[in-house]
Amino acid sequence: MKSSLYIGKIAGIGLFIHWTFPIIIIWIIISNLRSGLSGEQILWSVLFVLALFACVTLHELGHALAAKRYQVRTKDITLYPIGGVASLERIPDKPVHELVVALAGPVVNFIIFILLLLLMQVSNISTDFATITYLGADNFLLSLAAVNVWLAVFNLIPAFPMDGGRILRALLSLKWSRVVATNVATRIGQFIAILFVFFGFFYNPFLVFIGLFVFLGAMAESQQVQTESVLKGHRVSELVMRQIPVIDKSATLSEAVKLLLDGQAKNFLVTEEGRPFGTLNRDAIIKALSEKKESGTLEAIADTDLIYMEHTEPVENLLQLLSQHKNALVIVNKEGVLFGVVDLENLMEYIMIRNASSQGRKT
Repeated sequence: MKSSLYIGKIAGIGLFIHWTFPIIIIWIIISNLRSGLSGEQILWSVLFVLALFACVTLHELGHALAAKRYQVRTKDITLYPIGGVASLERIPDKPVHELVVALAGPVVNFIIFILLLLLMQVSNISTDFATITYLGADNFLLSLAAVNVWLAVFNLIPAFPMDGGRILRALLSLKWSRVVATNVATRIGQFIAILFVFFGFFYNPFLVFIGLFVFLGAMAESQQVQTESVLKGHRVSELVMRQIPVIDKSATLSEAVKLLLDGQAKNFLVTEEGRPFGTLNRDAIIKALSEKKESGTLEAIADTDLIYMEHTEPVENLLQLLSQHKNALVIVNKEGVLFGVVDLENLMEYIMIRNASSQGRKT
């Protein structure tokens, strides 16, 4: 993740911070300085934000651990200035499983809230939320408890991409198909988004931002499910490229450039004595040119981390794979023998064809 900084692992899941994350810390410091707050008050504000995002991390970890229960792996958790994202490899197939995974995050926030209240009672700290008029040492835990309730409630709004949208879709999927349930949940979510934007113009501009975020998130979720729907039941063999753009590992970079310019292929299979050795894409060729490696062989710059699939695998598996490795050239085998290759551009063309065919049948 080039745009994010790796900070460690939690429960075996990689934890990243997006490069924009420090902006919120800088903004808090500057805004507090302009308000004339003391250094101690600014410090408590920064510590509060860090504690808040620790709670966000636990929220996302709740989703990840619930998904793991249903054999769904979480690639990583990334923290952004506006929240966190647990990147699940896929959404659980069964509605009940999706419901559990979606509920897990808000449940974590409610648990944190209860634990903080118990801690405050044991420590004889006031639990009167009406006393929160500023942020300091004496109401730090109380403020953190309050914001966890807010996080849980906000995420339960029935609109994608929040947890509430997935909860609504899971409940609707108990009666309808996943596509129909998603479309209904999308329309409800976009209606809520429009309300956010409308009231944001009159009361709080930040609501406009949230409304746009929700509207676009709902649209993206609908498109994703529609794509998965048209691919269902189809195999990788249907879109595999049999005419494989091949180049030997002993070839020079100049030869690779000529091959790139002579055709439309952007990904190439690098071979050794006729067997797959690695892959090479346009970006790697351009990068090597900028580093003045024209006379070198492709053995030094080829990506030898090969990705294989069987020709009988579902296209949905290929979609998940290429969403994680966008520049990959996937090698497709048939009973252990090279059958062809497929890349993201090839898959996108296939999806467009399937979508057009699906629309044609509806009309």
